[in-house]
Amino acid sequence: MKDSDILILADNSGTSDASARRKALLLGRQLGLRSDNTFQAVSATITERAAQRARLTTHRYQANIETIFALALKYTPSDVTGVELDPDWSHQFFLMAEQIHNRKMQDLWARILASEIVNPGNFSLRTLALLKQLTHREAQILEKALGMSAKVNNEQRLKLINGYKYSGGIGKYFRKQNDITLGLSQFGLPYSSILTLVDAGILHSSEFETGLLNSKTPIHLAMPGIQMKLTPKSGNLLFSYYRLTPVGDELAQLVLPKQDEEYLEALKVLFTKDFKID
Repeated sequence: MKDSDILILADNSGTSDASARRKALLLGRQLGLRSDNTFQAVSATITERAAQRARLTTHRYQANIETIFALALKYTPSDVTGVELDPDWSHQFFLMAEQIHNRKMQDLWARILASEIVNPGNFSLRTLALLKQLTHREAQILEKALGMSAKVNNEQRLKLINGYKYSGGIGKYFRKQNDITLGLSQFGLPYSSILTLVDAGILHSSEFETGLLNSKTPIHLAMPGIQMKLTPKSGNLLFSYYRLTPVGDELAQLVLPKQDEEYLEALKVLFTKDFKID
């Protein structure tokens, strides 16, 4: 790097300027290429600049870990017996957690740590590796999807129901439409968001279908803030849905989804023709 380039990076004017150049200069400080009160990039050797970057990185990583640990303490109850963390899990956790800078994502990591101290084994290293790559935007999409997901009867795995089908029986020949779908995009979950969750390893890439639903057996749907009981009006109906991956199921434990009232009302309207709703 030329001295003239370093001089540009050494510019230490006010940080209120939000221009792209200003942001680049601030990034230069993290790389040890920009002066501050205790370090002069212009006169430093490349070895000294590398050492400065290492010091800054170590400082940021330590601050991240301390923030996550402080948050975890708030989530850890004092009236529950804790356990010793698996040393390999703990080592890998902090290696990954130190690189989490976003405040909301730090909160997720803190809740994982607190959860493992109380009840270990809920979050695998594979899930931590995926979570480390998860962006804030992807986390928001996951939260949205979970707000529209349901547990069917006593199943623990969530289903993102997007419609149902009329399959088999002579009745299908007298129906205008056998596939009844609900466009999730109108509720803030377009197909691009579905693909984002698929690419992140949170959602399976293909749709699933239940077996034929028993017309004599009510189906209980548990969704955020509501319980819904459906009784099929025939034995030729089945749900179509998206399903979380095992890693997605683990991440779902961290999210407190909000009730999506518009989606719930639309779901009830969708089911009205072929289900009795209680």
